[in-house]
Amino acid sequence: MWERIAQIVRKEFIQLLRDRRRRLAVFIPPVLQLMVFGYAVNLDVDNIRIGWMDLDNTPASRNLLAGFQGSPRYHIIALPANEQEAENLLDSGDAHAVLRVLPGFAKDLERGRPAGVQLLVDGTNSNTASLISGYSQQIVAAFATPVVRKQQQNMLLTLATSGNTAGTSMKAPRLNVDTRVWFNADLLSRNYFVPGVIVNIIMLVTVMLTAMAVVRERELGTMEQLMVTPIRPFEFILGKTLPAAFIGLIDMSMVVAGALLVFKVPFRGNPLVLLTCVILFLFTTLGAGLLMSTISNTQQQAMMTSFMFATPAFMLSGFAFPIRNMPVAVQYLTYLNPLRYFMEIVRSLFLKGAGVEVLWHQMLAMLIFGVTMLTLSTSRFRKRLD
Repeated sequence: MWERIAQIVRKEFIQLLRDRRRRLAVFIPPVLQLMVFGYAVNLDVDNIRIGWMDLDNTPASRNLLAGFQGSPRYHIIALPANEQEAENLLDSGDAHAVLRVLPGFAKDLERGRPAGVQLLVDGTNSNTASLISGYSQQIVAAFATPVVRKQQQNMLLTLATSGNTAGTSMKAPRLNVDTRVWFNADLLSRNYFVPGVIVNIIMLVTVMLTAMAVVRERELGTMEQLMVTPIRPFEFILGKTLPAAFIGLIDMSMVVAGALLVFKVPFRGNPLVLLTCVILFLFTTLGAGLLMSTISNTQQQAMMTSFMFATPAFMLSGFAFPIRNMPVAVQYLTYLNPLRYFMEIVRSLFLKGAGVEVLWHQMLAMLIFGVTMLTLSTSRFRKRLD
């Protein structure tokens, strides 16, 4: 039996690798996806162009300006003198935001009243706009903290000199927030996206190769020739799926090596746990490929069917869009998506260093999905062969 399976595997590798275009289609897309998501798909906002509109022109407003100039993220590109110039900066896209210091800013600070600072942000890109707003609020808060503390000290000193003994015992309330980011301290988006490429690569490669390998035999008219040989259906299925699984593992190794060596993505987990989870995930993708092969008559149909399966599964996996931000009904629907569990596993292994004691729920779900999908597709494929 194993000799017959080995012959099918050998035949499959020869058919797959002898065509130059097919070799490129198998090994080039993983590298391209890694480069795209590592370099081009970047949600970090590190170069913020703003216009500074100072309507107060006091030492206090210039101190606030120094806070923005001292940040490596901000670049003051213009000093608009009126509303029309500020509007033109945003309309042309030359500036991401315009910060306006309103008249009476310094006086309001001295008297302990709310001081006016207005931030006009280009909201075309909602993610960029929210990040710019958050960064700007941090700088303004850092500027306001010593000012408020000084006012509180002056108030206590005034109460003490006026003979108010109760006032001398007063203590100004203080709240210090010390933020520490775990798992991705530099908040690099590539550390979030690159591990997810592994999930996408394994899914696309194994599903497409499995579906097309079987359909190719039927399209070329060689399926009947194989069936009259001593090869049993189980041996035929295993011989067709093993090359796809092997190539999927090679592509995964390429992506992992690129993530570690090129993009310096941390890997804090156990490699054996990652390999085990990949094998569990292969049960599902190989089963899906076999199932598609039973409903496709040509390689083009198999390719289109694989993309119709991969696109919604990929969008609902949490790769780019957090599942918790989706509608409630869609969140429940993602529990039927095996990519969701594998995506959680890969990111937890890379960034958190989680082990089996934490990931066993996701691993069990993948095992159930894989065994069910492989059993259903194999039984349907046997009937199709018969």
